[in-house]
Amino acid sequence: MDSSVPTSDSPSLHSGVTQGAQGADSAGLDPTRDSLAGSGITDPQALGATHFIGIGGAGMSVLAEMLHETGVQVSGSDRQASEKTERLEKLGITVHIGQKTENVLGARTVVWSSAIKPDNPEILAARAQGSRILHRSDILALLMASRRSVTVAGAHGKTTTSALTAHILTEAGTGRLADPSYAIGSSIQSAQGAIDGGHVGQGDVLVAEADESDGSFSKYHPTIAIVTNVEPDHLDHYRTPTAFRQAFVDHARRAEGYLVICGDDQGGLDVLRDLDGDCRARIVVYSTGTRSQLGEETLKGASLVRIVSESEASGSGRERCTLRIPSNLLDLNAGGSGDSAGRGDSTDRTVDIPVDLAIPGLHNARNAAAAIIACTLLGMDPQAAARAAGDFRGASRRFEVRGEIGGVTLVDDYAHHPTEIAALLDAARRRYPNRVIRVLFQPHLFSRTRIFADQFAAALSQADDVTVTGIFPARERQEDYPEVGPDTILQARRSAKAEDAPGHQADFHACEDMNQASLDVADRAQPGDVIITVGAGDITTMGQVILDRLASRSEGQDRREGAR
Repeated sequence: MDSSVPTSDSPSLHSGVTQGAQGADSAGLDPTRDSLAGSGITDPQALGATHFIGIGGAGMSVLAEMLHETGVQVSGSDRQASEKTERLEKLGITVHIGQKTENVLGARTVVWSSAIKPDNPEILAARAQGSRILHRSDILALLMASRRSVTVAGAHGKTTTSALTAHILTEAGTGRLADPSYAIGSSIQSAQGAIDGGHVGQGDVLVAEADESDGSFSKYHPTIAIVTNVEPDHLDHYRTPTAFRQAFVDHARRAEGYLVICGDDQGGLDVLRDLDGDCRARIVVYSTGTRSQLGEETLKGASLVRIVSESEASGSGRERCTLRIPSNLLDLNAGGSGDSAGRGDSTDRTVDIPVDLAIPGLHNARNAAAAIIACTLLGMDPQAAARAAGDFRGASRRFEVRGEIGGVTLVDDYAHHPTEIAALLDAARRRYPNRVIRVLFQPHLFSRTRIFADQFAAALSQADDVTVTGIFPARERQEDYPEVGPDTILQARRSAKAEDAPGHQADFHACEDMNQASLDVADRAQPGDVIITVGAGDITTMGQVILDRLASRSEGQDRREGAR
């Protein structure tokens, strides 16, 4: 061990932790608490040796990699090995499989996520040895502090919008906009292959997802805050839709430069109405609607970027639209200060920016609008931003085509909320018209499944064949929700089916065993069908199971035909 790293009985380790942080930690783990407040820490190097509990998680692995890139000594642990832990080890980060007391020995700072419980052995050991205990949001806030930051919050679209913003800056940014930093909970698909979602760049911009699930985005003070939508979710934490919306109102008020918010979302419009007048001067709304449709009482002087001429040629997989941008936003690129941006459309003059995306769906047109607007507000030419957006291949697990065998196409997607699933299946219908669409869906969280069972059933019914697997628990426990399982959604579907109008009827199945469900779906598939694995858990690992089954079946058919 490096002699400069204190051990558990080192006085210097205890002296590096504020009394306030220790007192709060002893009372429990609060993701909304700013554990660095009053610490004087403004440089990641001051964290010392840093250990991540659950380092293989999407958000944790990205932050671990970013700290590693700044030169911080990073280690971590996880319950099981994964592609992410293997990648981190290849970068030189020590990863322990299994969470044990000895893993945190010598760590000056220990980082946890909301999936970690207060009785976790590494949390207990960190407290005992006096380590500084930080939530992952504290690390992200620290990384933001020295840069202009763009955060993306919302129940849906965070990853795609943040990945697209980072992609645009990477591909088309010049000067201070070039080589941005980014913290995205997914890899980014590019012509060169998958690029990891964490990077510390030399530019002065950091793009990050602002996770609202546990309220921890209350620590962020972004230069630009993008809000993609405010549809109630994570009610296990917020309890009520009103409290969920209020968290976004508070987040919007903390934006130090601009708020970029979707006007096609009722929750977003409600946030606009709840904001104070002093915040409205910095608001840019993007929407398919007009000012008169949205209403001046809601907009109250905010700039409006319209999404017009939206279309997707059947079967093309490309989304096309035009962004109608008011001239006051373009002043940023003409040497102006940009002071008029967000103060309403000062003139009737607009500029139309054509956008041609390689990712399908109206929801992605909205995501692209937010990303292009943010880059424009940072000072980029919107035409250049739109051209760069056209080369974006998508974020990993966002309508990601995994392969085609025997005429059956396999797509993987992270959708885990009813609205996301509805948007996914709408895009699939456009991309694959007149084809049978089979969905293998793994619900994420027992609480979400119980609360939104009816909505899940309705969204999934857009497919032709649906199999619901066992629920991915994440931070929850089955024993706390004994009545919730894959049949919960099927029961909701049966209740709704009696009220369905004649016409399209989806076949629903339930199978607790994810592996068996994958084999069943592959066996039912016929040439020309599309199978989509859907969910935020480990359902993505079933892609290879399905492809192997399809390959085995295809090889068997070839042998039989060859024997004739």
